Amino acid sequence: MRSKSWFGRKGKDGLIYRAWMKNNGIPDHEFDKPVIGICNTWSELTPCNAHFRDLAAAVKRGILEAGGFPVEFPVMSLGETLMKPTTMLFRNLVSMDVEESIRANPLDGVVLLCGCDKTTPSLVMGACSVNIPTIVVSGGPMLTGRYQGRSIGTSDIWRFFSDVESGGLKEEELREIESGLCRSQGHCAVMGTASSMACMVEALGLSLPNNAAIPAVDAHRKVLAQLSGSRILQMVKDDIKPSDILTREAFENAIITNAAIGGSTNFVIHLLAIAGRVGVPLELKDFDLLSRNIPTIVNLQPSGKYFMEDLYYAGGLPVVLKHLDGLLHKSCLTVNGKSISENYRHATCYNDEIITTPDKPFNASTGLAVLSGNICENGAVIKPSAASTELMQHTGPAVVFENIEEYKDRINADDLDVDQNSILVLKNAGPKGYPGMPEVGNMTLPKKLLQQGITDMIRISDGRMSGTGFGTVVLHVSPEAAEGGNFSVIRNGDLITLDVPNRTINVNISDEELTRRKQEQTTRSVHPAERGYVSLYTKHVEQAHLGADFDFLKGCSGSKPAKDSH
Repeated sequence: MRSKSWFGRKGKDGLIYRAWMKNNGIPDHEFDKPVIGICNTWSELTPCNAHFRDLAAAVKRGILEAGGFPVEFPVMSLGETLMKPTTMLFRNLVSMDVEESIRANPLDGVVLLCGCDKTTPSLVMGACSVNIPTIVVSGGPMLTGRYQGRSIGTSDIWRFFSDVESGGLKEEELREIESGLCRSQGHCAVMGTASSMACMVEALGLSLPNNAAIPAVDAHRKVLAQLSGSRILQMVKDDIKPSDILTREAFENAIITNAAIGGSTNFVIHLLAIAGRVGVPLELKDFDLLSRNIPTIVNLQPSGKYFMEDLYYAGGLPVVLKHLDGLLHKSCLTVNGKSISENYRHATCYNDEIITTPDKPFNASTGLAVLSGNICENGAVIKPSAASTELMQHTGPAVVFENIEEYKDRINADDLDVDQNSILVLKNAGPKGYPGMPEVGNMTLPKKLLQQGITDMIRISDGRMSGTGFGTVVLHVSPEAAEGGNFSVIRNGDLITLDVPNRTINVNISDEELTRRKQEQTTRSVHPAERGYVSLYTKHVEQAHLGADFDFLKGCSGSKPAKDSH
């Protein structure tokens, strides 16, 4: 066992390693057991993960009953709802925290406790870089919100705010709504990024079956946590590592699954980063090739009607995977030692309105499409399942905002030259330009158009949008404006053509004109920080089509500490 190089030593070093652990009342024989780390993102500043103390206790029970030595350790927690400027700025930092915490300590295996959006990819990225036996336990979604007798969720926030802007809802009513929106602990109750990430780890094989959909407050969530704690001991014995599970085929399974569930567009940027850590070749174009003919078969907000709680009652992700059986790589290994097809073989659907089938899908549109064209030399993404059909092929004049501050200042101006055919363009919201690539791409429409009853327009950004968001929104434009690509020189009035069926998006001006404009461009919006983490980030973050990871973190660096001395 890896921990033996700490606790199995004789002499001064061995004495130090054991003696200081014994001040917690650890008897000597415990050091002969496999040491299992519980990587916990509990924080009262991350409300989605605020129940993780109880979840960690359940994991510990499982480790103890299987004969292990559990040790819980904290890492930086990313609270999507509170942190400024954006949690995406800190995803790579947390991955480094996780990686170095695991590598530097006497751990034989690790259980990752994650839930809120960026906690899942950051923990998986970090653990993959070390590559010791690893299992993921998600925190689970909150119970479905309720307001005036109807179900509500995070995706409704955008509708409520638009209703306030259009005069259909009073500001004081929002206080009543917010009291019913988050009824329990857990992450967003819709198929937002947190739920998409939970589905991702289950589809990849990194968690036990049913991990994705069990509500946070359901007793079954603690049962799954305890079973995961037990299972990691066998994984250590069998030496099942992330590199054994995260094959190219497993990544393809996850991409197909994300398309079928109408998952978050953020899935793309996180899966690319994880693939980069384990050395699996994966490109943006692969997402489109694998997603193109996959309809949306899960009827959940923001693409549909229902919520994660309903998905669990309908049979959970195993049913979805079973319905995708003919499209998946069935033999992929999962953390319980079984193939993914063995895990879903006996799954039963209890509500075919919530989980449909590919031949009779809830929505014939796929959950993800990758676009190319002169606006995005390295690609962009859109979520057709949550977009407006009539806008899938559209040409309109650009209304350009050079940054988010200008958008906020101008969007509701009476003299803003905009109508329903216009295309809103937001620049400098990318990894370097913001910095951190915030979730601002699904721009709220101009107030004067909302008052006319307009509910959707094409919006284009080099930023991201919340997985709970919806609309005809083009995201992750690469290269971002701050890198000086074509996107940086689009001007007000330029005609833009979006053609989702043909996977293209172009500004209708010549290559010569684009080149001339770029040559005339004298300033960049990026102003690298002079110190600290943000300085490191702006200097080393890669573009969206590469996963926005740091250029120096590609590949698995292994579990050996930098120096083996005290």
